[in-house]
Amino acid sequence: MPHILHLDASARPGLAGQDQHGSHSRNLTQRFVSQWLARRGQDSLTYRDIGQNPPSFISHDWIASSFTPQAQREPWMQDTLAESEQLVEELIAADVLVIGAPLYNFGMPAALKAWIDQIVRPGRTVDINEGNPLDPYVPKLADRPRHAVILSARGGIGFGPGGEMAHMNHLEANLITALGFIGITQVHQIAIEGQEVGGELLAESVAQALSQVDALVAQVQRALQPSRTPEPA
Repeated sequence: MPHILHLDASARPGLAGQDQHGSHSRNLTQRFVSQWLARRGQDSLTYRDIGQNPPSFISHDWIASSFTPQAQREPWMQDTLAESEQLVEELIAADVLVIGAPLYNFGMPAALKAWIDQIVRPGRTVDINEGNPLDPYVPKLADRPRHAVILSARGGIGFGPGGEMAHMNHLEANLITALGFIGITQVHQIAIEGQEVGGELLAESVAQALSQVDALVAQVQRALQPSRTPEPA
């Protein structure tokens, strides 16, 4: 059965449309997960609210520990990497990664960048082939199909692909690069725009995004269905 890892990175704890100053990205992730489980209630879920409980920033000790071979790590190194190990295990277990990420100052929230830094790990999510110095990185999460769903919200408009402000949007591209680096290459993205403008423009964007989320749930569920071997005649 597919397993979902659901991350919310918005600093806003509530849901747009329900709570004052609520989050549009959280609204999208809740819609995705609720629709998924309504269709496939037997599937499992891990939830992390990294917007309210951010992962630790990496440090000098973290880097030294991460790049030390496991068999040579001292006890303090194991302790330093304990949080990272848990986050990595959650990611490895997931078939579908759902990320709610608002666009903050043209990039991802700091909490989400901290999560990325914790899960891109030598020997855990990516290997280094020293015999191939021109292309040494070997993604370890390409072992089975995994899907990532990036659900975003933007204050302005025109930040999507082909938009007038697309060159200033470094959120989705950054995530796609980091996830692809460790082997998650099937990435889907939906965004709400116009939060600062409001009115009909925002309402239309919200309605369109919610409809796209519903369609994406069905699409990803179909993609994860095991292929059936034809029975002999």
